[in-house]
Amino acid sequence: MQTIGGSLGGSRGRYGRPEGGRPGRPGAASARGGASRDAATGRGRPAAGGAPAGRGQGGRPERREPFKTSRQPLRDPDFFPQGYTDERDTTEVPDGVRLQKVLAQAGVAARRTCEEMIGQGRVTVDGQVVRRFGARVDPAKQVIHVDGKRIPTAPDLVYFAINKPIGVVSTMSDPEGRRSLADYVADRTERLFHVGRLDTETEGLILLTNDGELAHRLTHPSYGVQKKYWAKVPGPIPRDLARRLKSGVELEDGLVKADDFTVVQEHGQQALVEVVLHEGRKHVVRRMLEEAGHNVIDLARIEFGPVKMGRLKSGTMRSLTLKEVGELYAAVGM
Repeated sequence: MQTIGGSLGGSRGRYGRPEGGRPGRPGAASARGGASRDAATGRGRPAAGGAPAGRGQGGRPERREPFKTSRQPLRDPDFFPQGYTDERDTTEVPDGVRLQKVLAQAGVAARRTCEEMIGQGRVTVDGQVVRRFGARVDPAKQVIHVDGKRIPTAPDLVYFAINKPIGVVSTMSDPEGRRSLADYVADRTERLFHVGRLDTETEGLILLTNDGELAHRLTHPSYGVQKKYWAKVPGPIPRDLARRLKSGVELEDGLVKADDFTVVQEHGQQALVEVVLHEGRKHVVRRMLEEAGHNVIDLARIEFGPVKMGRLKSGTMRSLTLKEVGELYAAVGM
């Protein structure tokens, strides 16, 4: 048996191919840019000034060096959202906390998800979109939004909702020694502000926070933050009562209008009605209903802006959710 590279067909190279090129292809070596094949090894040798063997016209594509440039191509301004910047000196705080960590600690999402939000351009710092995963911020001073909603990132700010019972004074202290809101936060070290007041005989939702700017805006009438009340009054309710309250009732301190009025339930000689107002005058719900001919039997505030009392029991309090705080900020333009 003859071995590979034997005498069949004359002298053959390493792979049984006749030396000097393929049959029927005279001058193949010159067609390859002058490259020749070593008789002993069968390996190509580049000719002077030519391309490497096995490359060039008719062969596999030549290996090219990676593209290098000293300058990145210009960015397409339409690709980036309005307000985008990658200039470090606009939002960067060198000794600050990484942005994704701040968001995770604030309860936005897990850190990995927060990184994805940053990469998607959903996070702004002081009004500018930040896409840098390693961006460092000052959570106590800088304003951070996610999907347009402000995130409370200052570590010392707290936000609570309390269901004030009947008989409790809506202040943080009382010179007469009556029970007040301070009795429910005696274990807190922060100086808390109560947002809005309820008279002693009215129960329901009150907000507590040490965020002074937010508290001020929530109670200022120019921001028009709505409050919703349920009132038990004598029935039946005349059909034109809603129109009268929305048109306005004249009180001793001026005209007051209900933003909305609904009859929730009527049963015998009593009815439960819902009144929505953005004003905060003293005893305003009681006075306007009494002026309309319906003395209030019981009264409770069940909503303050986006915050709902829900199933919160009388005399108990809870922390506001991140969503609720963000919606409160949005309601007053913060």
